[in-house]
This record gives sequence, C-alpha cells and structure tokens, in this order.
Amino acid sequence: MIDDEVMDTGLGYEDDDDFDLDEVDDEFLPANRYTDRELSWLAFNQRVLELAEDPRLPPLERANFLAIFASNLDEFFMVRVAGLKRRIVTGLAVPTNIGTTPHDALADISAAAHALQLRHADAWTRLVSPALAEAGVEFVRFESLGGDERAKLYEYFHDKVFPVLMPLAVDPAHPFPYISGLSLNLAIRIRDARTGRQEFARLKVPPMLPRFVEVSRDGDKVRYIALEELIANHLGDLFPGMEILDHHAFRLTRNEDMVIEEDETENLIQALEAELLRRRFGPPIRLEVTDDMDEVTLSLLVGELDITAQEVYRIPGPLDLRGLFSLGRIDRPDLRYKPQVPTTALAFQPGDNNERGDIFAALRKSDVMVHHPYESFATSVQAFLEQAAKDPHVLAIKQTLYRTSGDSPIVQALIDAAEAGKQVLALVEVKARFDEAANIVWARKLEKAGVHVVYGLVGLKTHCKLAHVIREEDGVLRSYCHIGTGNYNPKTSRIYEDYGLFTASEEVGRDLTRLFNELSGYAIEKKFSRLLVAPRHLRKGLLRLIDAERRKALDGIPARIRIKVNSMVDEQVIDALYRAGQAGVPVEIWVRGICSIKPGVPGLSENITVRSVVGRYLEHSRIFAFGAAGDEKVYIGSADMMHRNLDRRIEALIRVTDETQVARMMTTFDLAMSPTTSTWRLQGDVWTRHHLDEFGEPLLDLQDHTMAEVHGRRRARVTR
Repeated sequence: MIDDEVMDTGLGYEDDDDFDLDEVDDEFLPANRYTDRELSWLAFNQRVLELAEDPRLPPLERANFLAIFASNLDEFFMVRVAGLKRRIVTGLAVPTNIGTTPHDALADISAAAHALQLRHADAWTRLVSPALAEAGVEFVRFESLGGDERAKLYEYFHDKVFPVLMPLAVDPAHPFPYISGLSLNLAIRIRDARTGRQEFARLKVPPMLPRFVEVSRDGDKVRYIALEELIANHLGDLFPGMEILDHHAFRLTRNEDMVIEEDETENLIQALEAELLRRRFGPPIRLEVTDDMDEVTLSLLVGELDITAQEVYRIPGPLDLRGLFSLGRIDRPDLRYKPQVPTTALAFQPGDNNERGDIFAALRKSDVMVHHPYESFATSVQAFLEQAAKDPHVLAIKQTLYRTSGDSPIVQALIDAAEAGKQVLALVEVKARFDEAANIVWARKLEKAGVHVVYGLVGLKTHCKLAHVIREEDGVLRSYCHIGTGNYNPKTSRIYEDYGLFTASEEVGRDLTRLFNELSGYAIEKKFSRLLVAPRHLRKGLLRLIDAERRKALDGIPARIRIKVNSMVDEQVIDALYRAGQAGVPVEIWVRGICSIKPGVPGLSENITVRSVVGRYLEHSRIFAFGAAGDEKVYIGSADMMHRNLDRRIEALIRVTDETQVARMMTTFDLAMSPTTSTWRLQGDVWTRHHLDEFGEPLLDLQDHTMAEVHGRRRARVTR
C-alpha cells in the first residue's frame, strides 16, 4: 500500500523534500544564458511571416499567414507589451535579459516590432498582393476604376454602407470620441465652406461589413476594393457643404491584459464580467497610421490618445490585415493547400458489419492514442463523449473545458448526458484569455441543463485536458479516460496538431478520480500513478527526470532528453537542461514559439539542439521523453515550460506506456530533428530557415509526411 504522503509517478523515487536543484552550483552558467522571451516571441511571428513571403506556397495560404501574423501581433501588444508596461508603471520587477533597464527592454521590443510591421506591410504590397493578382484575385485602388464600376460601387455604398456610418465631429460641443481597441478608423480634416473654419472628424469603419468589397467577377477572376477606401472616396456624402481637406486610416490597440484578485472577490463570474467591461477601456499601447498621414492629424491623435512617439507605427500599406481571413470564402482550391482529410484512428474504425465503432470496447482491448488533425477529432474525442452521453450504462462524466466553440458538440454531449439523468461535472476555465465572455455564456447554458459546473481553484487556471467516464459493467464500475494536449474544440482540432490518449486503465481512472476531487472539492492530493500534476508535482518531477539523464551520462550510461513544447521559458528547467547537456546528454528541443534557451553555444550548450516547425497546422502538442532510444519514459500533456504552467496552473502529463505508441512519437521526433526535414534551426539566439536542399529542392514537409503516413496505415489495414 502506498502511503498518502508519497507520489508514485513511475519515476522510481519518493516525493521527498531533499531533492532541490537550486542547490546545484551555477558557477559555469553565464548570466546572459537566456534569450528575452518577448524578442523570442517576435522571432516566432517572423517565422510565420516567412511563410507568407515564400513564393512556393499557394497565394491564398500566403495571405492567410499574413492575417495570422497580424492577429498574433495584436495579441502580443494587448497582453505582453501591455503587461510589461503595467509592471513598469506599478514598479513591479520586470524580468529581462536585454537592455540595462525595463525601459531599455521596452525600447528594444518596440524597435523589433516596428521592423516586423514594415516587413509585414511590404510582404503584402510587394509579394502576396501581386501573386494573388496574377492568379486572378486582384485588389484595386479607387482611382483605377472605370465609370460603370464606380457607379456600381456608389450604389453599394448608399444601400449597404452609408446607413450604418456614424461620423463623429470634434469641436467644443463634441469632445474627442472614445476609440475602441482594434477598430479601423478614418481621421478626417474638413473645412466649412462658409466660415473657412477647419474641423476634425472620426469615422469608424463598420466591422460588421465585409472588409473587401467585390468590384467585378468574371469566372475565376475577381476584383476587390478595401471597404475603408470605398468609404474614403465618398466622404462628400457624409459631410455635405464641407470641403474634405485630408483623410487617413488609423487603428488603436489597447491594454487588454486582465488582472483579477480572486482571493478578494466573493463571486468570480461577477468580478470577471466587471473586468471584461474594464478591458474595453484599457489605456492605448499602439497607434497604427498610414505612412502618408500629415503631421497635423497625427499630432492631434497622439495628444488626444496620450500616445508616445515610440508607440506610433507608420504603415506603408493597408492597416489591419486580419481582414485577409475573409478571403477564406473565395472558392479557388487551386490557390490553397491540397485538401487533407483526417482518418479515423484504426482502433475506432467500424468493424466488418459497418457499424459505428464501439469506443468502450476498443479501450477494453488496449490504450489508444490519436494524433490530430491527421486522425479525426469527430470520430474519436467527440464520438467518445457522444457515446457516453447516450449509453445507459454510463453513470457519470467529468470533464475540463478550457476553450471550445459556442456550438460545440462537446458541450451538447454534456447537456444530453445531464438531461438523461447522468451525473455530469464540467470544470470550466472562465479565465481563458479572450474566451472569457464566451466561456461564461456556455457555462451558464450547462448549468441550466443540470450540469455541475465549477470554476477551478482560486488563484490557478485549470489548463489540463481531461475527460473521465464512469460506466457500470456487470455490477462493477469501470473508468474510461481521455488525456490530451489540446482543447476540446472541434474547430481548432482541424488545424491544431495535438495528441490524445484514451485508456481504460484502472490506475489512470484512480488518478483522474483523485484529481477531479481536488479540482471540485477541497482535497489536496499527493498520490498519482501515471500523472505528473502541476503546480504541486510537475516541476519537481520534470527536474528529476532531467537530472536522472544527467547522472546517467556522467556514469557512462546512454542518455537522451527530448522535449516538444509551444514555449521554453522557465529558467529552472533551462538551467537543468544546460547542466544535462554539459554532462554529455544529447538534448533535443522541438519548440513552436518562444524559446529562451540558447543552443550550440561553445562551453554552454554544444549538446543542445533546437528546431521549430511552422506550417499549415499549428504545432500544439507537448511531449517529454527521457532515456536512450528504445528505453524512453515518455509523457504527453498540456504544459509548456513556462512559470505560469508550472506554478500557476493545473496541468497534467500522463506517461505513455504502450511501446508502439512511444515508438511512433519518437519516429516523428526523429524526422523533426533530421537535416532532411524543413525546419527553422536555432543557433544561440538566431533562427534560420532550412527548407531547401543543396540543389534548391524542397526538404521534407513533416506535416504532409505525417498525414501520408497515417493514411498509409489505414490503407495497409484495409488491404489485409
């Protein structure tokens, strides 16, 4: 019997307090051993931009990458830059590895962001827009249009646009209007023809209207004009009797970083709703203007918005290229990636009688691992919960929900289960950034259906991806579990790369029972079998695993560390990896976004290799593998190597015990690290793209290869 104060995670030691890597001498680790996390994030967004700049990619996909870049950068300013500014203003410590002061750090980040925004605008005007025009999708200027086209657009303007426009004057009787965050606006200077007095007006471009208006269509050839340009060329209708002196587009980004003192509020939902209202009025942190804006207009905006010169971004092109997401409605498959259809995991495929696969029966045979989007979310995770909701033998369902879609079949399955009389617990993380309002809506919808909804632990976000189904079989209760690396969101599952492990293991069932009791009640659990759980055990467990490989290398035993994450930031983990590498352990890191570790630095990290894969799918899974080839201890889960994941979130990693599943993940890892695979490689703090061989031919696309390999396994089964 395991004592309640002992955690058995399969690591081979007890959870005592004697293990403390902080006591390891850091004498040989230089002070400048970390890359600044904000600059590293900007380097990630640059990798996204480099895909948009790649002429080998289909034009509409390149436009989509420009939209992703723009959306990413908006969130970076709203959260990361805003948070940094807040810490400077409030006098909180600002961790930084660049510059000598926090203000230096902000200046360096601003300089890098300015350069990237200019490059982004250039990619649209000089590369992507011409490529689209060559393919028959053209974006035109108003002055290039003929009389008939202008007449058609004038009719559209008066019928669809003019009625919803709201010009706001600025004068002694009309104070400067509130400018909402991320809205696209026109700053207009006008002159009264009678008095000669100059005035200023602000006009918001209606966000509910199509950003690009169709001018003409001839077969596959279509021409568009930007909505703001259409409006700008009809300002005379909005200001009759006035002379239009000048007009320019501008866009404001506001601080939308939320701070809630959970331990000082009696009702989290009410506090969150109040904070959401406050977010709308956060202070400005970035002003984007067209590069031809005159100094009079710019000075007015800067003064009224209380913006510094460093926070002004002059853009030589259209603002807010998130609008390019709307090109998704264009029916031109020849201008996109070749379609890839996910397959059903082999274990969940229907039998010879063509009936729908029985997921519970499959899990009684063995654990099943699915790899999205290559294997279908709908026929695995969604089917699992839908089958559980309908099955009369299922007594209870417990699930964590971090982000999902409002019309999610996952939410509907939980509602159906509750209405069928089952016990249903949904742990809804209402603090998931930018999904707060949506999460509150469907949390209340779940409550109305009879689902027991809880909101996690005070001071912690619940980020783990867990589903636990309890089924009665022959008078005995049996657990069926799913632990994943990605959200229970059918929409993002089509573009996010993630793993999910299904199991009927009794020990995992006990683990999830204990963990859900901790999340919904007052239990403080210290005993797990196959899980590593943050914030109590995960950091120490990973550090032990890293240190175990270091000790093996020192003893001459084959060792290896492989980690795949979205972000590698945590200093304690990074230092442990540096020490392992210095002991001779090959350390391979596969990272999507931020990476503060510096690989390949003489005397520091010669044995550390870092690769990044950015492509049609967003690499989102987290894998942690320790041990030489064929003898790995492998975990998957939801945690990145960041302070918030290890210290301020409920995270869970599960150990994968099936040798075939481990081997398959390691084969994919081999490809990600291979010099014949298209990746970005990090040396020190510089990322370099390697996507062509010595003859100029494309290197292996890992994501295309994985899709082909998954379909190949299915074909092999069918032909047997």
